[in-house]
Amino acid sequence: MEILRRPSTAVVGLVLLPLIVPASRPASAPTPLFFEDFSGPALDRSRWNVVITGRTVNNEQQAYVDSPDVITFVPGDAEGATNGALAIRPRFREGFTTQQGKTFDFVSGRLDTRDRFEFEHGSASARIKLTVGAGLWPAFWILGKGAWPATGEIDVMEHVGEPDWTSVAIHGPGYSGKTPFVARPRMPAGEGPEGWHVYGVDWTADALVFSIDALEVYRVTRPEIEKYGAWAFDNQKYVILNFALGGGYPQSVNHTEKPYPGLPAETVDLIRRNEARFLVDWVRVERP
Repeated sequence: MEILRRPSTAVVGLVLLPLIVPASRPASAPTPLFFEDFSGPALDRSRWNVVITGRTVNNEQQAYVDSPDVITFVPGDAEGATNGALAIRPRFREGFTTQQGKTFDFVSGRLDTRDRFEFEHGSASARIKLTVGAGLWPAFWILGKGAWPATGEIDVMEHVGEPDWTSVAIHGPGYSGKTPFVARPRMPAGEGPEGWHVYGVDWTADALVFSIDALEVYRVTRPEIEKYGAWAFDNQKYVILNFALGGGYPQSVNHTEKPYPGLPAETVDLIRRNEARFLVDWVRVERP
């Protein structure tokens, strides 16, 4: 299975969950493993790969490119950032042709830490600000190296442009694609994805616990996962930040077919105006 992007995490009849449960925190100070504050003005390529793809999965509508007008930064405390922030900005590029001869009307960005930083078990979090627009599909996730889904995938934050929720998911052998391990935590009125939030996961040998702003939103234990298949979370994984457009998961939510699958005209206009952004203030990985 192509691991450039994971399958849709849509689940029929999924319940939107409130943010109500305080997430647990270790008593002692954690050990820092990785911290990136995206202070700019350029990406630290000793830590991050910029992925270039000539094809996509999930019927996504973008090509991933390495371009300074896509992988950008906001300075200082602009936009509410602390010491600058990464800004992935998709662009309308009608008829853009990849080296493989594939044609797209949009370009966007994807970064990962594969072979530069990888970890097994720990707490990963990122401070993120999103643009609301049906079919925009930014994500912060963690992926194992090797054949998918056997090496496991942890989706810490996915957003398909809705104004009041993001989603989390877990994929592995026997529970991939339309995985049973998915939740869409609803955000309080006035505190949606357009504001800054810290999205995180505490990953241990026994459980995966997801949080938003230190509030637990979803928990899955090893025994629960092993009812469906092998536990795929005792191996090295790397961090991914990407901004997809349209495709299977957004389309399952917004039911848009034209002008692009999962990407309605008003969102295309938003991208044309260069108003769609995936802002990441920082990424942190720690071990208790």
